[in-house]
Amino acid sequence: MDTSKLWTLWADEKINEAEAKLLRTRAEDLPVPYDKEGRKAIETVVRAFLKRDDAVGLAAPQIGISKRIIVFRSRNLETKEPLQDGDYEVLVNPRITQKRGDVETMREGCLSCPDINVEVPRFIEIKVKACDRAGEKINIRYTGYLARVVQHEIDHLDGTLILDRGSTIFYPREKEKFFDSIFSDTTE
Repeated sequence: MDTSKLWTLWADEKINEAEAKLLRTRAEDLPVPYDKEGRKAIETVVRAFLKRDDAVGLAAPQIGISKRIIVFRSRNLETKEPLQDGDYEVLVNPRITQKRGDVETMREGCLSCPDINVEVPRFIEIKVKACDRAGEKINIRYTGYLARVVQHEIDHLDGTLILDRGSTIFYPREKEKFFDSIFSDTTE
């Protein structure tokens, strides 16, 4: 499988039916302890994420792997420098166990929904239960922008995209005809 290929809802002004189906399907848990196949899936997602300089996070379904694995930048968020160990986190089988604080609405983009931004409301504080890259159980609290990133990536594992969470969609004028045709149900 080519893990450099990103799965998207559309490309070249055409809907990607097969890719959309996987992106909209709830991913399967990875059995713990990890077997050889599970460890390979984790490393595949990590490698695919580390190759990118245009992403804060990546979920396994975005590269065609229907498993509950996310990787995201947790340090040096503002730089495009190559990531080092410790600059990113890996969560396997993550579950949000608590949502706290205000709900804040911000524009989000998504690699699987190219060319658009959507105003998405998210909690500013969450607690997550998951397994780490080694298979150890962890409970971790995220706040602010990292809470938003983790919620976005966990949504991917549930088959939910920014289009499902937000209300206002922004897209380039030169692609207005295409996007108006696919969003006509949501804009009327």
